Amino acid sequence: MLKRLFLSLGLVMLLITSVEAGSVDMKDGLWEITTTAEMAGMPFQIPPMTFTQCITQQDLVPQEAQSSNECSMTDNRINGNTVTWSVVCKGEGGATRGDGTITYHGDSFEGNMTMAMEQGMQMTNHMKGRRIGACK
Repeated sequence: MLKRLFLSLGLVMLLITSVEAGSVDMKDGLWEITTTAEMAGMPFQIPPMTFTQCITQQDLVPQEAQSSNECSMTDNRINGNTVTWSVVCKGEGGATRGDGTITYHGDSFEGNMTMAMEQGMQMTNHMKGRRIGACK
């Protein structure tokens, strides 16, 4: 069950397509992103995960590992330097719904994504990112 939840989390971050391009205070480039997750009722702490990704004004939502589930964006908005999105994914374990928000500060960001599964489980993923250079 936990594995399925992590796969859904990775999927949500991967399959979210471009958020409407806007004038966000964000420098295009290679970003290092660290996520920490918490789940109510879990007796152990989930270790942080770090990955790198090229982020541009056209693709403002961090994306992680690939998965085979199907996701569709239901909402995306830019308000100043804050990007918000909602997504619904269909997979083996049922539907998963996620809502995320990221606020950019030039060469850094912080944000959260909350995911809820049909089985009633909920996970909150805290994200921090920093620009580490140009895209390769």
